[in-house]
Amino acid sequence: MLSVQQFLTLVNDTLGMIPSGAFVIEGEVAEYKVAQGKWINFYLKDEEADVRMPCFATTFKGLPTLTDGMRVRVTGFATVFARFGKFSLNVETAEPVGEGALQKAYLALKAKLEKEGVFDGDRKRDLPVFPQRIGIVTSREAAAFGDFLRVIKDRMGGLTLVHADVHVQGQYAVDEIVAAFKNFNALPKDERPEVLVLTRGGGSFEELHAFNDERVVRAVFSSRIPVMVGVGHERDETLCDFVADVRASTPSNAAERIVPRREDLLQDVEHMVARMDTRLSRMLVQCKSQVERSILVFDHAFSGLREKLTVLSEQLHRSMLSCAERISAKLVSHVRFLEGVSPTAVLARGYAIVRGDTGAIVRSAAAVAQGDILSVQFATGSVSAEVVQDSSSIGQKRLW
Repeated sequence: MLSVQQFLTLVNDTLGMIPSGAFVIEGEVAEYKVAQGKWINFYLKDEEADVRMPCFATTFKGLPTLTDGMRVRVTGFATVFARFGKFSLNVETAEPVGEGALQKAYLALKAKLEKEGVFDGDRKRDLPVFPQRIGIVTSREAAAFGDFLRVIKDRMGGLTLVHADVHVQGQYAVDEIVAAFKNFNALPKDERPEVLVLTRGGGSFEELHAFNDERVVRAVFSSRIPVMVGVGHERDETLCDFVADVRASTPSNAAERIVPRREDLLQDVEHMVARMDTRLSRMLVQCKSQVERSILVFDHAFSGLREKLTVLSEQLHRSMLSCAERISAKLVSHVRFLEGVSPTAVLARGYAIVRGDTGAIVRSAAAVAQGDILSVQFATGSVSAEVVQDSSSIGQKRLW
């Protein structure tokens, strides 16, 4: 005899022997709910019979956004939850089936991502102008890869192209594309491409499903390297187009937008040189005009200064002449005065200079005695004389 727990354990062990990928179950989603942001519960209905199977999953599985009425294919493992005694399929993978289901999933995921701000334009980055190292994520067998390479080689040589060969549709596409983005972003900075290109050719909505997968969209969104997406033809729109930093209409257009043509660069350089030459010519003309105006201004200013200097020079000359005349008159007056008091002039008027035997001038008769020899200087010449009578004798005679 078995207990309830033992029986349920036996049942789960038996169910666990069925490989999760052994069966792919297709049905219609009903009563889809997400509890607490992580527990997913829904029913998978059979359209031909009135039966339904409960399904369980977590948000960590990375399942696409499902809606009621969507037809999907799922894989998983069966189990009976012992606590509730309820059978359920633990879903491992799920993918929409048919254009209608894919379209519903596309619109539901687009609305979800728009609400999160994943497509906001203000977070998008500019691509480098002249990238030297380009990473490309696509299939080596795809025509898009060949077109991309051809355009790159035609437009510019000497570039480094790092290719991640991935499936672009089918069951392996999503995992390989996500892994390629992860590997590119994990490279050292000096080995990391300057831009990543995610591309493939055109196809049906179902064939482009990998580029509408949430995991791929979030890989593009979280890339540290700027991303250009060029998927399908110009009319094709995928969610990766909306989240990319730059969208190209085709794979060839992606190459054209990343790498400029040599001819275009040369033409741009010629235009730049021509514009610079024109600007320099204009600047030289303006400088010449300014210099000429400055010369005129300075010449006018210097002309006024020259006139002022001429007037000042004439005034100074007249002042110097007047001053010289006054000084000359004073000199003449002084000369005349000096000549008037000069001993020579006095002697010329009949005076004489008397010197004693020592050469000293005799200023008084009392200073000589009888018998002294005197020297008498006249205006012209001199004579010696002997004192025969001094002043004392003359006085005595008068007294007597």
